[in-house]
Amino acid sequence: MIGIIFGGTRVESAVAVELLRAVEPIAIEAAQQAERMHMEGLNEHRRIVELELQQARYDASLAERRYAACDPDNRLIAAQLEHAWEVALRRVEEFESRLAARTSTEPSSTPDFSGLADDLETAWNALGVTMRTRQQLLRSLVADIVADVDDATREVVLSIHWRGGQHSQLRVRKPRTGEHGCATSEDALVVMRSMAGRWSDEHIAATLNRMGLPTGQAKTWTAHRVSSVRRVRQIHAYRSAEKDGAWLTMSEAAAALGVSHHVIRRLIRDGVLKAEQVVSGAPWQIRASDLATDDVKAAISRKYRPCRAVSEDQLPMFTDT
Repeated sequence: MIGIIFGGTRVESAVAVELLRAVEPIAIEAAQQAERMHMEGLNEHRRIVELELQQARYDASLAERRYAACDPDNRLIAAQLEHAWEVALRRVEEFESRLAARTSTEPSSTPDFSGLADDLETAWNALGVTMRTRQQLLRSLVADIVADVDDATREVVLSIHWRGGQHSQLRVRKPRTGEHGCATSEDALVVMRSMAGRWSDEHIAATLNRMGLPTGQAKTWTAHRVSSVRRVRQIHAYRSAEKDGAWLTMSEAAAALGVSHHVIRRLIRDGVLKAEQVVSGAPWQIRASDLATDDVKAAISRKYRPCRAVSEDQLPMFTDT
């Protein structure tokens, strides 16, 4: 997974998405609080403009009364009072324009943040979104993330500081030693644990490849890669000394009966020779004692007809007459 850095803290991208979804109520509360603070600031500026307009209208009314009370014959005083009245009227027009402009730009209703987390997840997973864009998206919401390790519970504690003053906490499981995003799948480990005691690493690698189970890096299996995974996962290895001859491979059974692999495979398919598989796709294991059964001996003794079992319910195509 690709890491993201916040103030020196590395957070996996998948954890970042989980973080956004897990703290939806806090994110909505922070967004609503920021919106309230923004609306309070707008209302405060609007109130200031309204008070200034009220004062300008009072000054204009006072200038008008002074001009009306002036003696018309005193032309010098009348001209000064008329000029002061015009200035007061222009100030009234200026504040009325500012108030109208502010009213037209203010939002008519409070925005709805109930779908904020879903919108964030959609934007995060949208086609064409780069990791740089995702970093910018998170930085627009998160101011800082402080990471601490809880050794008692083996968890990484993330203290999230949201922009706007909100804080929240998220706990993420701490990966174990050697655990990473390219780890071997559990299905492949099950096959290894089942086959390790009876089969060599070469047989295990071939079986995993036949089953279509790649390595953690999406590569094909080899004996060396199987051996490396066994050592890390503490899976005991195949020991040939433990093989006392009770179980035979298909090659060993063919050599013991003096026949080909094709004959052994056909005997197994027809149910004449019993065989087992640890898992589907693994090599066949044959008990040495099963090679001495009467059915196997009878099938091998047929020299001129196929080595297959004859069903009692099968009718002959041609009669003897």
